[in-house]
Amino acid sequence: MEKQKILIVDDDENIAELISLYLTKECYETKMVHTGEDAINVFGLFQPHLIILDLMLPGIDGYQVCREIRAISDVPVIMLSAKGEVFDKVLGLELGADDYMIKPFDSKELVARVKAVLRRYQDKDKILHKADVNAKVVKYPGLTINLTNYSVVVDGLTVDMPPKELELLYFLASSPNQVFTREQLLDQIWGYDYVGDTRTVDVHIKRLREKIKDHDAWKLGTVWGIGYKFEALS
Repeated sequence: MEKQKILIVDDDENIAELISLYLTKECYETKMVHTGEDAINVFGLFQPHLIILDLMLPGIDGYQVCREIRAISDVPVIMLSAKGEVFDKVLGLELGADDYMIKPFDSKELVARVKAVLRRYQDKDKILHKADVNAKVVKYPGLTINLTNYSVVVDGLTVDMPPKELELLYFLASSPNQVFTREQLLDQIWGYDYVGDTRTVDVHIKRLREKIKDHDAWKLGTVWGIGYKFEALS
């Protein structure tokens, strides 16, 4: 069985080697680079299954690396940072990171998060395979969400969005007017073993609203203090 490959991007060589040691023991294949530029250059050649990305890199920082990777791939990214402010976490998630860890971190927790993120992406692939047999499409006036080919069409125009945004929209639209808590949405979309927090849901809802404006027949609704719902208005 082919080993899963993990690209480690950290300017601190000692930390990079330590992470590599932990993951190698878990039978992952690792590659270490120490600048953002090297990360971008190596990405296409190494083709990792996951990236562990430090934010504070010389030259091109981790935020910019994440932007450039997201422009061409939905490979999962776990961000590392000594910064613990909520703003930094939210910014990282908005740029497309799948998880966020604060240094110093526990080695067992890092390995657990790597496994959880990779498992979620494997589950996504299973869903895609299943959808080839059983098409999953939700339609409303001016809106078509297709889980078979992971596409969203609004008023005849295709709207690009990452898999997790589309899955969240599809899940909500599949149960119109039903309220879901943030915890329920985390369980359904990210998996019960997801180690992030409920702010992940808020970030994804915010991004969906930026891409899909309210329609006369439907909208993404907030139920304050509880969660979210897809409102069918007609």
